[in-house]
Amino acid sequence: MDIRQLQESDKLHHLHPFTHHKEMHESGTHVMKSAEGVFVTDMKGQTLLDGLAGLWCVNVGYGRTEIIDAVHKQMKEMVFYPSFFNTTTQATIELAQKITQYAPDRITHAFFSNSGSEANESALKIIRAYQKLKKTSSKAKILTLSCAYHGVTLATTSMTQLASCHTPFDLPLSAFVQVPGPYHFGAQTHLNPQEYAKWCLEETEKVIRNEGANTIAALFVEPVQGAGGVIVHPEGYLKELREICRKHSILFVADEVITSFGRLGHWFASGMWDLDPDLITTAKGITSGYIPLGATLVSSDVANTLIEGGYLAHGCTYSGHPVACAAALANIEIIEKENILGRTREITGPYFQKKLREFSNHPAVGEARGTGLIGALELLPREGKAARSINSPLGPKAMKIAREEGIIVRGIRDILAVAPPLIISQAEMDQLFTGIEQVLDRLWD
Repeated sequence: MDIRQLQESDKLHHLHPFTHHKEMHESGTHVMKSAEGVFVTDMKGQTLLDGLAGLWCVNVGYGRTEIIDAVHKQMKEMVFYPSFFNTTTQATIELAQKITQYAPDRITHAFFSNSGSEANESALKIIRAYQKLKKTSSKAKILTLSCAYHGVTLATTSMTQLASCHTPFDLPLSAFVQVPGPYHFGAQTHLNPQEYAKWCLEETEKVIRNEGANTIAALFVEPVQGAGGVIVHPEGYLKELREICRKHSILFVADEVITSFGRLGHWFASGMWDLDPDLITTAKGITSGYIPLGATLVSSDVANTLIEGGYLAHGCTYSGHPVACAAALANIEIIEKENILGRTREITGPYFQKKLREFSNHPAVGEARGTGLIGALELLPREGKAARSINSPLGPKAMKIAREEGIIVRGIRDILAVAPPLIISQAEMDQLFTGIEQVLDRLWD
């Protein structure tokens, strides 16, 4: 089919995730055809620099034959076998061992699923099972931060704290409680960022007291909040949040669906910032998006409690799928061999952050923030911050202009978010940021 036939077929038969379908079909679906390195090419022949790594996930770049070959080899040998009923496959075992090797010390076990949403859903069920086995079933509530994003199942959407995800589905469910996160730029406050973070911690303690610590099972937190706006927490905030959880016997869960496998120059942000979580959830960069895979990583205490508790009646047909696990092992081997973590930490990450912050003085930018190879710009209309409106957000406008300029970024409310593949070169970053500058200038045309 040619591009017009594909667009028409898409219009007639395909429901897209996170899409305004009427708007999309007025201009025609953007159909991608091929990709290599940090570039993708669409059906019209336009090549774009992917400044979002697919969806925060293609960490080692497109077209890596090492992963493709590993998938082919695994499919020839064993295309699929489940991990249900006392069985599994070699690739699944090897991946569980490999991941826990790089995870924080107390993390000893991995439970596999198909996505970040399923990893968080599995974490919720594991936590409920753990509390029941510990005879503390009254601890059933879950705390999450404002602007949190944890997935799209009924329960993980309820953990998500974005109205756009709640409103269409009459969510959240009960037992999901919001605490304030330290999104300083978005707050109406006279406090500086550190003072505001301290206030958020104090408010979190108040929420715990009001709800009753004996009713709260866990707190989920993204070390860097992604879909909520690339919110980087002030230094020390996450560790203090962890200590509050320890004090009140609340499990601390690090949602590292975006931040794990190199995005910040470390295997896990939890290890980078010494967070010592009870559970970690991951996906995206675990295979660099080549094959769907998620994982819920579990501490020895939680894992041993489940093991001693008997039959674990939870899982997906494709939990630990050998092809996905083979892709992940090949992906991790690339990260190891090419020293992608060290390069991100010492070279490309600092360069990326330097280039990002050069926009701080642009009149269309209210704030530039980020860490490692993830960042965001808070966008301003000509009339200033007070004139920003939920009815006319600047992020989607910036995203549309960006594609016209040959780059891909993400628009979130009035935010332009960037997270390129970790293999990006300095010259390619220069190209990306030149495109972003053109976007900012056109926003103010």
